[in-house]
This record gives sequence, structure tokens and C-alpha cells, in this order.
Amino acid sequence: MNLTVLTTFANEVEIELHKLLQWWITYTVDEENGGFYGKIDNDNVSTPHAPKGLVLNARILYTFSSAYQLTKEPAYLSMANRAFDYLSAHFLDTKNGGFYWSITYAGEQLDGKKQIYGQAFAIYALAEYYKITANTKALSLAQGTFALIEKYSFDPIYLGYLEAFSIDWKLQEDLRLSDKDQNEQKSMNTHLHVVEAYANLYTVWPDETLKAAISKLLANFKQHIIDQKTSRLHLFFTANWEVKSTVTSFGHDIEAAWLLQEAAESIADEIEISTFKTIAVQLTDATEKGLAKNGGLWYEYDTATQHWIKEMHWWPQAEAMVGFFNAYQLSGNEKYIQHSLHSWEFIKNFLKDKKNGEWYWGLNEDFSLLQGEDKAGFWKCPYHNGRACLEIMKRVTFNKSS
Repeated sequence: MNLTVLTTFANEVEIELHKLLQWWITYTVDEENGGFYGKIDNDNVSTPHAPKGLVLNARILYTFSSAYQLTKEPAYLSMANRAFDYLSAHFLDTKNGGFYWSITYAGEQLDGKKQIYGQAFAIYALAEYYKITANTKALSLAQGTFALIEKYSFDPIYLGYLEAFSIDWKLQEDLRLSDKDQNEQKSMNTHLHVVEAYANLYTVWPDETLKAAISKLLANFKQHIIDQKTSRLHLFFTANWEVKSTVTSFGHDIEAAWLLQEAAESIADEIEISTFKTIAVQLTDATEKGLAKNGGLWYEYDTATQHWIKEMHWWPQAEAMVGFFNAYQLSGNEKYIQHSLHSWEFIKNFLKDKKNGEWYWGLNEDFSLLQGEDKAGFWKCPYHNGRACLEIMKRVTFNKSS
């Protein structure tokens, strides 16, 4: 691949990173009630009394910490400090441990449930914040949350992790992460983000118990979550890993491709690294089925009904940038770098809001905007697109030096 093309790619996403993060600095800070607004629409109008979610706050903490680590931009450290202070002051359950799922606009407990997906993002963010500050409270909170997940969520019989618990860590009847999910005891999504979080924590706390947990999670993916025939991810399972879904999520397939490899690399297990490099390319190849002619990545496909959800959400496009670039680094096959570049072109042409900043949530097949979705909210955070920019910047630099 022409180095000029890669350099241009890295320069463009670096500019985009700063634009994205400046948008979050400008529009999301809640000066009146603290922390960050829980909802901002496509016209950059905030809803001051919207609830504030754990995932949003943790992802802000992660993204600004990661961006500061690479760029040393003081404003990013300030935002990371704000996110950490607010997370530890308002989301932290000082009685039962762990973090509330949501709080009111004023910072009071709203939904105190312990969704493991949310606890994982707290760990992921706290570890990243520790890297830039050496804040021992952040590390202690991450370690404590890891211990709670292992105590309550880990399944000692079938392995893996159960989905959701009450405020005092009793297994819930409604385990769903969102209304669109199935009510099953285990999910791919939670396991992907637990292993992502544990891997990041291990980089700052190389604990043997944590390492063993990462190894077990990687085994879960090999044995149960990745379909051996299709190299796609199953989404939902019973406690004993009976598959309960027929839907392919292309964004998760390409995200898992590089995140699982990264988890194997975090624990420096050479056998697992080799295995998951192979798996990374297999997952990436399976993702190609979801590519549209315009470079975008379709949302989902149901293998049972052969029904496509032909929407293009912002986060699968961001993950496609990274996942396809990663496959190029592993294989040297230039088709993958072309897919990565096409993802970026699609984002620039269709998803970037050139008037109001940030990226739209997504598009329908006819390129009309998905209705009822916001620019920032419970799920719309700077994590996928911000991290994608950071990853491309780092990977192009590595490619130049290698």
C-alpha cells in the first residue's frame, strides 16, 4: 500500500478526532447539574433533565483518557478528570459496590441495577484513566468491580458471565441490555466487552486471577460464541450455551475480530495470539457479506428468515475502519485496506454532520436519516468513532516504522 495513501488516511482521521472531541467539549458538558447531558439531538440541542447513563459517562471517560494518552491535549485530560469525578461521585454504589445503570439529571440514583455490560465499561474506562493519571482510586475501583463481577456474574458450572443483577447483586428476571435484545442469560455483547475491559485492566494490573479470567473468556469465544462453520458470532445463549439467536451483527463481527486478538496479545499468550490472529481474518472475511456497494456496512442479517436490516449505523462503520485495517496488517492483502478506506469515505460522505458536527446515528437504505435517534445519548457516545480515529492513527504510525 502506498505510504502516501496511509499518511493521508491518518491525517484525515486525526483532524476528525479533534473535531469530534471538540464537539463533545462544546455541547455535552452540563455546567448546571454536573457531568454531561444525557441527551442531545441532531441540532445540538440538549435535554437538560434527561437521565444520565453509565455507558455514556464511562465511554466519555475512556475516550478522552485514550485521546490524551496519544495527543497530550490538556483539554482532553480536563474532560477525563470531569468524567472520572462524576462517575465516582454519582454512579458509584458505595453500599453494594459496582455502578448504577442510570442516574437522574441531578445525579441521584435512578436505575440501580448492575448490568454486567455497564460494569465492564466502567472497568475499561477506569483502567484507561489510570494510564494517564496513576490515580490509585481509579485502579482500586476497577479492581473492586472486577472482583464483584467474578463473585456474582461468573458461572462456575458452564463458565462465562450472567447478564444482569439487582442493585444488591441478585440475578434479575429481565436480563436484557435494551428493548431490542433477547431475554437470555448470556450474550455475545456482554462477553465481548467484559474481555475488552479485562484486557485493558491487565495492561495496568498484571494479576494472575485476571489473566486466568481472560483466558477463560477467549475459550468461551472459541468454543461457544464464534460459529465454527460461518466464522460469525452467535448473539444469545442459555446458561449452558445453547444458541438462541439466528441474527448476524456485522458490526460486532468486525469489532470482535480485532478486540479478541488484542485480548490475546494483552496476556502475551503466544498460542492464543496465533489462534486469534487467524480468527481475526476469518471474522473479517465473514463481515464482507455485510458490505454494501457504496462502502457502508449493513446492520444485521437473520439467517433463519433471510431478512436484512438495511440500515447503516455509525458504530459498525467505525469498527469496520479498524477491523479491516487490522486484517490488512495481519495478511498484507490490500483488499482489506481498501475496505477500511471505503468505510472512511462512506462516513465522510454520508454520516458526518457537516453542519452541526459529530456523526449521525445512522441511515436507511435510501440514505434518509434514521428517525428518533440523537447525536449523544444513552448509547451514542464518542467511543466507537473516537477510538476508530485513534486506532488508525496508531496503526499507520506502526506501519511506517515496521
